[in-house]
Amino acid sequence: MLWQVFVLRQRLYNAALEQRIWAWKQNGVSLTFADQCKELTELRADDPEYAALNAQSCQVTLKRLDLAFQAFFRRVRAGQTPGFPRFKSLRRFTGWGYKTHGDGWKLNQGLKLKHGSMRISGVGEIKIRGEARDAGEPKTVEIQLKRGRWFASVTQDCEPQRAHGTERIGFDWGIERFGNPPTACGGGRRPRPRCARFLTFDDGTGVENPRFLRKSERQLKARQRVVSRKKRGSKNRRKAVACLGREHERIANRRTDFLHQQSAKLIARAELLATEQLAVANMTRSARGTVEAPGKNVRQKAGLNRSILDGAPSAFVSMVRTKAAEAGCVLVEAPTRKIKPSQSCPACPRQQKKTLAERVHRCACGCVLPRDQASAQVCLHYALALSGPGTGPGVEGALPPSKHETPSIAA
Repeated sequence: MLWQVFVLRQRLYNAALEQRIWAWKQNGVSLTFADQCKELTELRADDPEYAALNAQSCQVTLKRLDLAFQAFFRRVRAGQTPGFPRFKSLRRFTGWGYKTHGDGWKLNQGLKLKHGSMRISGVGEIKIRGEARDAGEPKTVEIQLKRGRWFASVTQDCEPQRAHGTERIGFDWGIERFGNPPTACGGGRRPRPRCARFLTFDDGTGVENPRFLRKSERQLKARQRVVSRKKRGSKNRRKAVACLGREHERIANRRTDFLHQQSAKLIARAELLATEQLAVANMTRSARGTVEAPGKNVRQKAGLNRSILDGAPSAFVSMVRTKAAEAGCVLVEAPTRKIKPSQSCPACPRQQKKTLAERVHRCACGCVLPRDQASAQVCLHYALALSGPGTGPGVEGALPPSKHETPSIAA
């Protein structure tokens, strides 16, 4: 039954998209969400299959198409690559949603908010697995089909219960390698690589970068080769694609779990967090260039972009931002272009340009620190200055003293 509902929603989305295209080509009319909701009422009166579906849920499908067109027109006005809304095959269609609890769906949570069941209109009672971290009132739900498995994402109205710590911490995200250079191991084994750092704190400590994609590259390449050998459209190719998709899913799940754990640990430690604003789109811009002006070091830049995206900096900062709001922890994202953390000295007002290859900060004032640690301290000092007068390094202020406050100075 879930599959039948899924197919009907996919057909509704594609039919609504085709109707918008036809109306513009034939009559020069741009249909709105309200226009298509009226058409939906007529469709439900004529077609018993759609009459059996929840009306508000069908409107959610039409609203998704409307949002896709809004994004398209916004990109056109901004002069960006538009990306016209596309027809969705069953493989690319994500699912459908319900707006109001009790209207088309109902969640019956189990003991201690763990597992339970969900009743969906036209489908019936379905057992579910999972648990809510905080008790609340269900509001909306998204039913999704991912690689042959069904998922329900429930939004609840609740009061998150999360506690923050007492430290003031500055951190800098990066993919810098640290430790000794790679050395050959005995017995013919492969050289042992240096570690890569995911976070660097203002006191010099850090978190190792697990590099999930790098560790799984061999398996991914093997599965991709299997896909390329299969005949297009064959059943064996679909199986190989599903196997490749499961490997990507495992990598994404491990990465998401790691990001959640690290963001939760940060909030549990700190009452004030400071970092710099990240422009990931600029950081991962291709170096390919154009035909008239081809880029340099294209392969090296592509590898760097892959490593940056493997670390998922935007997702991590977003998780920290959400958890900080839940716990009442202060998160300050220092403006990169204004204070230039990687070019500034944490001990004096001087700024000195550095290339990416320079991993040690050296200043005429005598401050010598690893580059990422210096950047974390600059962000922390900026956050302390925003907290109120007299909260800079070595000065008592509105916040309690912190061991991370004073930069390391070397003669």
